[in-house]
Amino acid sequence: MMILPASVRRFALAFVAPVFVALAMGASPALAAPALWVIKDKDSTIYLFGTIHVLKPQTQWRTPKIAQAFEAADDLVMEIEQPENPADTQALMLKYGIDRTAPLSSKLTPETYAKLQAAGQGMGFPPQALDVMRPWLAALTVSLTPLMKAGYDPESGVEKLLSAQAKAAGKPISAFETMEQQVRFFADMTPAQETQLLESTLDEVDDGPAKIDSLVAAWAAGDEGELEHEMIDEMRRDYPELYKLLLLDRNRDWADQLKTKLAGSGVSFVAVGAGHLTGPDSLQAQLKALGIKAERVE
Repeated sequence: MMILPASVRRFALAFVAPVFVALAMGASPALAAPALWVIKDKDSTIYLFGTIHVLKPQTQWRTPKIAQAFEAADDLVMEIEQPENPADTQALMLKYGIDRTAPLSSKLTPETYAKLQAAGQGMGFPPQALDVMRPWLAALTVSLTPLMKAGYDPESGVEKLLSAQAKAAGKPISAFETMEQQVRFFADMTPAQETQLLESTLDEVDDGPAKIDSLVAAWAAGDEGELEHEMIDEMRRDYPELYKLLLLDRNRDWADQLKTKLAGSGVSFVAVGAGHLTGPDSLQAQLKALGIKAERVE
């Protein structure tokens, strides 16, 4: 059976920030310099910033150029809408992530189920808590837990901080997608894809924080080549359908939305998962196909 690669899991976890925040920052680099991009016309400026969804509280990422761009912006555009009520998120999980008619034990091989139970017990989950989950939700749950135990805090994630700062400054906040749209990217996987996601997650769950550290180090350094290697290359080569679903189609849609926004006026700050701003099919590449040039802010 083919197993979904670590790159697919890393990318998947990267883009569902409000529900399964799972990118983590390891040791803070001395001179962090995440990449910032900009598109312009005669009366519009739109900054593009790739985000990390969970950080340690002490992590410093807000460089002067990022701060200046954000402060100049009239509004903030997020990858997805930020729920005001936690009950809304819970309702989506119950709708798409819970299956009370067919427990996980009936969907997995005995070996995989035993691995899941062992992982769950090590993380403090009672057996029944995981058994009602669909495989995709169980996979993301056991991926996130070791990171949280290692001290990574979703409240310190980039989106959380930017959203709070935008509200405090009275900046309007909009989004490319709804939370339900993002959850459906997982919920609409085939049963085989779901199972593969869980199996590969269980095989590497103990290595999660260390592997994410290397990805985030590349993000913090603004290293586009390493980000592409960590997040894009393997998925694009070996899993083209998932790559198209998770990245290419969405980047094309967002580029169309940005073209419309650019036709207006003012300054905007756009914050999306870092994987969308790297690789040959990046958001910048889709904008270029529409005749819009994105330049890196140096």
